[in-house]
Amino acid sequence: MKLTIERAALLKALGRVQSVVERRNTIPILANVLISAAEGQVSFSATDLDMEITDSRPAKVEAPGQITAHALTLYEIVRELPDGADVSLDDSGPDPRLEVRAGRSRFQLRVLPAGDFPVMSSDGLSDPVQVATTDLIRLIDKTRFAMSTEETRYFLNGLYLHEVVEGGIRKLRAVGTDGLRLALAETLSPEGFPESRGVIVPRKTINEARRLLDDAGASVALSLSAQKIRFDFDRGAMTSKVIDGAFPAYAGVIPRNNTRVMTLDNALFAAAVRRVATISTEQVRAVQLSIDANHMTLTVRNMDAGHAVEELEVDYGGEPFEIGFNARYLLDATAQIDGEGAQFRFAGPRDPALLLDPADASVQYVLGSMRV
Repeated sequence: MKLTIERAALLKALGRVQSVVERRNTIPILANVLISAAEGQVSFSATDLDMEITDSRPAKVEAPGQITAHALTLYEIVRELPDGADVSLDDSGPDPRLEVRAGRSRFQLRVLPAGDFPVMSSDGLSDPVQVATTDLIRLIDKTRFAMSTEETRYFLNGLYLHEVVEGGIRKLRAVGTDGLRLALAETLSPEGFPESRGVIVPRKTINEARRLLDDAGASVALSLSAQKIRFDFDRGAMTSKVIDGAFPAYAGVIPRNNTRVMTLDNALFAAAVRRVATISTEQVRAVQLSIDANHMTLTVRNMDAGHAVEELEVDYGGEPFEIGFNARYLLDATAQIDGEGAQFRFAGPRDPALLLDPADASVQYVLGSMRV
């Protein structure tokens, strides 16, 4: 294999694929990137066996072929090369090395055979459907903060992506929960979206997809199966296994009869929560909301640091009551509100609360209460 590629294009491609590589690998080939050169282009692939990212770029290919080299090392080399440089990749020498040349710089990297590199199969995937990039970004951004990080309940360690039909309208919905809070966002289903039981997309895949969506063009081709999900971008693709498990029946968790309705200024409320939470303990981070007619008092008590109190004007006309929440959960959810106002719907001091965005009816957030 021998080719020449512009440094910016090479850096972009390596930057997109190398992030999937685990920094600590017991299998040497998984630390490498697969470089495949064909007429007029070169593609790069990296995998952790659960997810694979590929990216293709135009190149001047003198000799086609394949080889693998250490992904992070190659990326760091290219990142330090001067802007505008033409980079030569060549493994055609007598030694089993990949030679990287740019101007007066020359590097020799150890390689492993391309035949040893594991390639993820796309068998069983549905026909691709085009999903607007902005829709996917929105579904991810509005829900991923609620994904669980506890490995014991592995089926919560991702977003549940599925289709629902309400009032004859087909919707693509994403749901994330860690058992203490829940985030839901939806958009109209794209034409041809496969009817399925839904898939749980792993947390790492969601985060990598979100990163790649920033320059993915107007739409992304999405393919699904019971075992995998694939995103096809302008210059590459990401294929990932999905979580093999049953997502909980979340619809029963969403409050339907919370009759105590409170509306407030979202920015003022979030700022007040941040201020009083400064003295909360890192483990508990509990904030108490005392709510009565058009008035709220936020209180945090810390046996070591003292206590904090802040008052806010709200729109509320129901019976007075008190309820406690994790301050971080409040801030995570209110950060997703696009409009100026936020609406809370309560049942009682021990029941979950529903947070809605009056400016966006397609999102819902459920926050479990806590004793303070």
